[in-house]
Amino acid sequence: MNASAQVSGFTREASLFDLVLVKEVEQGLRMIEGLDDAGFQHGVLQNEGRSESLAELLQQITSWIDRPRAGARLDRGTRSSLRFASLKITPEWQSAVAALCAGHEVDHAFLPSGRHRLSDYAVLAMDMDSTLITIECIDELGDWCGRKAEIAAITEAAMRGEIPNFAESLRQRVALLAGLDSSALESVYAERLRLSPGADRLLSVSHSAGLKTSLVSGGFTFFTDRLRDRLGLTFAHANQLEIMDGKLTGRVLGPIVDADAKAAELQRVCRQLGVSLDRSIAIGDGANDLKMLGLAGLGVAYHAKPVLAAQADTAIRYGGLDRLLSFLGAL
Repeated sequence: MNASAQVSGFTREASLFDLVLVKEVEQGLRMIEGLDDAGFQHGVLQNEGRSESLAELLQQITSWIDRPRAGARLDRGTRSSLRFASLKITPEWQSAVAALCAGHEVDHAFLPSGRHRLSDYAVLAMDMDSTLITIECIDELGDWCGRKAEIAAITEAAMRGEIPNFAESLRQRVALLAGLDSSALESVYAERLRLSPGADRLLSVSHSAGLKTSLVSGGFTFFTDRLRDRLGLTFAHANQLEIMDGKLTGRVLGPIVDADAKAAELQRVCRQLGVSLDRSIAIGDGANDLKMLGLAGLGVAYHAKPVLAAQADTAIRYGGLDRLLSFLGAL
């Protein structure tokens, strides 16, 4: 997808948002002087802020980041959060907050006011490669035939949005796998595929809260189907590799799952479940996820490329997938 495309997940007209920021605390509690502690919830000490202008908002965030409160000591692993309720957000506010947070190892979320708990949502849709899992499966398959660097370079450019046609970029990469023994698929799954930090916890809490979960990937059904069954996901949608006589042919069967197809799959799942799109959460890391995140009620960029992180509702750069639970109360 073209990197210049502007698909924003949160700049909706006449909407108010809660801004939540979360930072790991290692030596003392960092907070704004004068704000009352709201108490611990899921290991997060929450503080409330109020702001009437962008300048005031940025000043309060900076104070929270920079000013430790004398005498306050917390164990490593404790997180401090700051919440601003019912802000009318413009793209200027979004960009300024994102830039400030990016320089200080702070994760942030713009949550639609009135939908700030996990149970306010009905669907959790996730990308697979570099989101639910830590690897790009096609790059690791390339390693089995000595072409990882070549394939990985195309993957990286596609995820940054530098290759306008994702489908063509995938066909190019898959073609480089022609002749690879299909046993390499099982080897990658068994030996290299690992869940991203916090994935198990996020999915467990989501299922307990009643959400249906969907894996929507530009990768391959060999991996998504196994992850669906292993993790108890409700849906999985991906590309199917053609295999003949135990070898990859270098071709993909059927239409490519690109940005448009990912967005369409999210719409299909919500229709099937009888829920509105604004009750969906979508998580991804690359340009191919832009449209899906733009349609969702809450779009989450996870350790994402700049083209996606700059436009998503929520940017998780430093925490694991379960950082979403620090933004959203479970019930």
